[in-house]
Amino acid sequence: MRETAPVLLLSGVERRYRQGEATLNILSGADIALAAGETVALVAPSGAGKSTLLHIAGLLEHADGGEIDIGGRPTSRLSDSERTMLRRTRIGFVYQFHHLLPEFSAIENVMLPQMVLGLSKAEARRRAAELLSYLGLEKRLTHRPAELSGGEQQRVAIARAVANAPRLLLADEPTGNLDPRTADHVFNALLQLVRASGLAALIATHNLDLAARMDRQVTLRDGRIEPLG
Repeated sequence: MRETAPVLLLSGVERRYRQGEATLNILSGADIALAAGETVALVAPSGAGKSTLLHIAGLLEHADGGEIDIGGRPTSRLSDSERTMLRRTRIGFVYQFHHLLPEFSAIENVMLPQMVLGLSKAEARRRAAELLSYLGLEKRLTHRPAELSGGEQQRVAIARAVANAPRLLLADEPTGNLDPRTADHVFNALLQLVRASGLAALIATHNLDLAARMDRQVTLRDGRIEPLG
């Protein structure tokens, strides 16, 4: 029986930036594989390259070398439009700040990415309501972001990230802007949704307690991905 390809596979990924006369090597042969249903914590100090790694894994930024495979599909030679479509259909993003559209309600924020892909308004509304209810927001569907607490806003952002049924979820400090109790609640909701959906998730966090709840923990050292510890 043939093995299923990893949802995310980074092979020898390199990323460099010019800073004046100097070259900063942020990623130097970074490798990682994530399987469906696996949660991986990325724990590293500020400036180590966590956001760069997530941006490259999510096809938001081009690598200077190596390969990024999404569901067994190499991406280095894809056109910009092909990369965009792969992001929209296979990858979900959650950031430290929710980035919800303030003029739209919670349910409308979750409907929009679905409608961009051509889903009918009625079907997008049905799925958005289902996701938000799963995350405990069934009584907040018509509230705008300003009427929601920080934790509620972030749960809406999580629902939006998985609205198009991606296979890979990338999260950059998704609870970093929340108080400890709210962070714990939001993180539990995120893990529950990820595991119920069979997603592969790479989650950057400074919180070692939250990281310990994931299947494994990795860090960045000298531009390479290594087990934490």
